This record gives sequence, C-alpha cells and structure tokens, in this order.
Amino acid sequence: MATHLAQEPGLSGRRILIVEDDCITAMDLVETLSAAGAHIVGPIGTISTALEVVRRPQPQLDVALLDIEVDGAFVFDVADELVKRDVPIVFTTGYERHEIPVRFRAARHCEKPIGIAAIAQALREQIARK
Repeated sequence: MATHLAQEPGLSGRRILIVEDDCITAMDLVETLSAAGAHIVGPIGTISTALEVVRRPQPQLDVALLDIEVDGAFVFDVADELVKRDVPIVFTTGYERHEIPVRFRAARHCEKPIGIAAIAQALREQIARK
C-alpha cells in the first residue's frame, strides 16, 4: 500500500481516526495519510482503547477508518459511538457486505487488500457528505 499522496485538499488538516490491529497496515496508513496533510488519531489496535478515545472530549473527528475485526473482536460498538457523534466512518474489511450489520451497510467499505487511492477517495467522500 505504500503509495504516497501529495498534500490533498480533501484530507489536509482533517482529523482521521484509524482503528487497525495490523501494525504494517496501520503504519502505512499513518504515513500515507499524514503525508497527505491529515492529522491522525491513532492508530488504535483494540476495541476498548478505541472506545476510550472516541468517548474522550477532544476536537471533533472528521472521519474514522475502521478495520471491521480488530484483535479478534468486531468494531461495531466503536462505529455506533462514532455515529452518535456524527462522525462518518469507512470500514476496511475482508468480509462481504452482507456480513456487515444492516445499520452499517450504507457506510463505505474498502475490501482488503486495500489500496491507498481507494481509501483516500472513500475518506474524501465521507467528509464531503458531512
């Protein structure tokens, strides 16, 4: 995935939460999205830590990039908390769309293995919809 994006008007200055338990994927995302000008929150590799971060008073997140299965647990509780806070979400997953709970089927998702261009596009679209 190590393709780099130039400073990106759609991502530059945006606060992006990354919940991903694969170290290589997480660091790739951080490096690439940071190079595009985004401010990264994370990466976070457990559901409990992700919930703590989302529930903390902090500057508003612009979008969240969530691996559906993190450290053996599903990320849907985190997604519910983000939706309550009006934070758009993009899922990364190897799961099929029909395996995602109905309440999240309208959310964008990028299938693994994921390319950074597809992720950047999904993040931009979610930010624009907000």
